[in-house]
Amino acid sequence: MKESLNVFGEPLKECSNSPKTGFFRNGCCDTSDEDVGSHTVCVIMTEDFLKYSTSVGNDLSTPMPAMGFPGPKTRR
Repeated sequence: MKESLNVFGEPLKECSNSPKTGFFRNGCCDTSDEDVGSHTVCVIMTEDFLKYSTSVGNDLSTPMPAMGFPGPKTRR
């Protein structure tokens, strides 16, 4: 598999290990042609964005223990 690069042409860095995220569950925002969900962006989201996202039907805040997702982390 070809090495995935970020927008700066550098190798991807791990984004999340708890739970492992990304299409390949390797902790990186890595993707391939099989990834119909396009898991390509790792971001820091504001509370306002999370509320907006939920209001338009894309709940990114609710913990989903069955999927290994404890809910978003808060920045300190």
